[in-house]
Amino acid sequence: MFFRRQRSSSSSAATPEITPVVKADPEAYANGSAPASTVSSAAFISTMMDYPLTVQYILQRATRYFPKRELVTITADGADRTTYGEMGPRVARLAGALTKLGVVPGDRVATLGWNTTRHFECYFAIPCMGAVLHTLNLRLPSDQLGFIIQDAADKIIIADADLVPLLEKVPESLGSVKAVVVMNGAPSGWSTGQSSLPPLMDYEALLADQPGEFAWPELDERQACAMCYTSGTTGNPKGVVYSHRSTVLHAICTTQADTIGISGQDTTMPIVPMFHVNAWGLPHAAAMVGAKIVFPNKFMDPARVAQTMADEKVTMSGGVPTIWLGLLQVLKARPDLDLSSVTRLVCGGSAAPKSLIEALDSYGLKLLHAWGMTEMSPIGTVADIKAGLADLSPEEKMRYRIKQGYPVPLVDLRITDLVTGEELPWDGVTFGEIQVRGPWVTSNYYHDASPSVDKFVDGWFRTGDVATIDPEGYIEIVDRTKDVIKSGGEWISSVQLEGIIMGHPQVLEAAVIGLPHPKWQERPVAIVMPKPDAEGQLTPEIITEYLQDKVAKWWLPDQILIGMPIPKTSVGKFDKKLLRSQLAEQVHLGADQ
Repeated sequence: MFFRRQRSSSSSAATPEITPVVKADPEAYANGSAPASTVSSAAFISTMMDYPLTVQYILQRATRYFPKRELVTITADGADRTTYGEMGPRVARLAGALTKLGVVPGDRVATLGWNTTRHFECYFAIPCMGAVLHTLNLRLPSDQLGFIIQDAADKIIIADADLVPLLEKVPESLGSVKAVVVMNGAPSGWSTGQSSLPPLMDYEALLADQPGEFAWPELDERQACAMCYTSGTTGNPKGVVYSHRSTVLHAICTTQADTIGISGQDTTMPIVPMFHVNAWGLPHAAAMVGAKIVFPNKFMDPARVAQTMADEKVTMSGGVPTIWLGLLQVLKARPDLDLSSVTRLVCGGSAAPKSLIEALDSYGLKLLHAWGMTEMSPIGTVADIKAGLADLSPEEKMRYRIKQGYPVPLVDLRITDLVTGEELPWDGVTFGEIQVRGPWVTSNYYHDASPSVDKFVDGWFRTGDVATIDPEGYIEIVDRTKDVIKSGGEWISSVQLEGIIMGHPQVLEAAVIGLPHPKWQERPVAIVMPKPDAEGQLTPEIITEYLQDKVAKWWLPDQILIGMPIPKTSVGKFDKKLLRSQLAEQVHLGADQ
C-alpha cells in the first residue's frame, strides 16, 4: 500500500497506523514555531488520545475513502483527468524521489507552478515526508523572488516548465538549491548556459524510478508544514510558516456549513493561485472531504473560466473580484452559458462592490464575501447570513452580504483605535484596526527573532486592515491603515469610496488614493476604468455628479482620472503604493481646491 507509516524498532504490529505523538523538546520550535504545550502536574487530565493533526491524515483519508473522485487539470486543448486513488502512489513516489535527492525533514522544497494536479501532488508529498512546502509567487518582481528563495534557503525547486525562465533571472539567489525539478513539461536546459545554475531534472523520470509506497515518518503536529511569503508591498516579503496542526484545523473550518461549506458533493475550482496562501486552503479542504477539484492551470481568462465551470459542473469556486467582474462580462455576452450548477463564488483579496454582487445575483450566482490574510492561513471571516438573520428581506440581507462577514469558528477578532490602541465598540460606525488571534494565525514572522509591537501586541496580530464591526459581529473593511485618507482631521475610506464609484453602470474598476494637500493634509484622487462599451463616454463630471448624493461633500475626489490603467499587486489587489508613486509627479493638489 502506498500509505505505509515508518515505525520505530520497538513498535508492535498492533500499533495504530497513525500513532500518538511524543511532544518534542520546546527548543525544536525556537525558530518561529509555537512552543510545545505543557500541562500543570496539578491539572485534572482528560483520557482523550493525543492524536496528531497532520496533513498525512488528509492524504490518507482522501486516497482511502474517495479513490474514484476526479482531479482535473485544464490544458491548452482539453483536460487531464486522474483521481485521488491514482494520486496516492504518485505522492509516495515523489516523496521517494525527493529523499533520493537528499531532502530530509525540515528542508524547504519550493514550488513555482500554476494550479495543476502535479502541483497538488507537491502539496502532500513534501509536508508528509517532514519537509516544508514553500510556494513561490510567480508574479513577484525578480528581486523579491530571489529574496524569498534565499531567505527560505530552499533545497529543491519544483517548477513548471514554462516558469523555469523566471529562475534564470535570479541565478545569484539559487546558492542553496541543489536541483530544479521540472514538471508539466520536459526540461530543455538553461538557456543562459550559466554553469552556476543547479541541474534540471525531469519530474516524471524521477517518479518513474521510485516505488508506489513510502515509509511516512511520524510527525509532530506543531512542526512546519508549509510556508508562504507576503506580497511585499512595503519592503521585502515576510515569511509565514504554517504548522500541520494549523493547516488541518483551517481545512476543517473551511468545510463547515457556516463558512465555505466544502463537502464531498462539491466540484471545486480554486482560481486563486496555489502559490498564494495555499489557494486559500481550498485544496486541503477539498481533499479532506473528497470533493472533485478542477485546476484551471494558467488558463484563467474569463471566457475559459466560464466555459470550464459549465463543462465540469463546478459548484464552488474562489477568486478575487477581478475574476468575477470578468465572469460577469462573459455572462452578459453569452446568455446561453449554463452555470446552474454553481452554488457559491467565494470572493476575497479585496472588497467586491455591491453592484457586482447584485449583478451576479441576477444570474443566480451567489457571491460569498470572505476576508483574511497570508498571516491567517488565510480565512478569518465569511459573510454568509447567520442564524437569526434568515428572515430578513433581500434588501436587509444585502447590507450584511456586502460586508466581509463575521469571524469563523476559532478566530477571535477585535478593532482598536488607530492612535490609542484602545478596543472600540461594535456599533457599525466607529472604525479601527482589526486585530486577530487563533490557532491558524501567525505569532511572528520567519527569521523575526523578536516580533515588533507594530505587528504583534499582547498575543494579537495587528492586521493593518481598518474596519467597523456592527452589533451582529459583521466587519466591513474600510481601508488599510496605510491607505486610509486623513483630510482636515477627518478620515476618508478609500475602499468605501471605490465601492460606491464602482456602482456606476459604466464603471469597471476604480481605485482611490490620498495625495498630499497643502491645506487639508491629504485629499482623495480617483482612478476610474470604464467598461469597454463606455470608453470615450465616461467623464470626471459624470462620476462627480453620481457621487453628490451618496457621500459627504468633503469625500468628493479632488481629481478623477479616467482610463488610466490601475496597477495590481502579485495577488490581484490594487497596488496603491505604486499608484501614489506614479501620480506624485503627475497630480498636484493646490490650496484652492
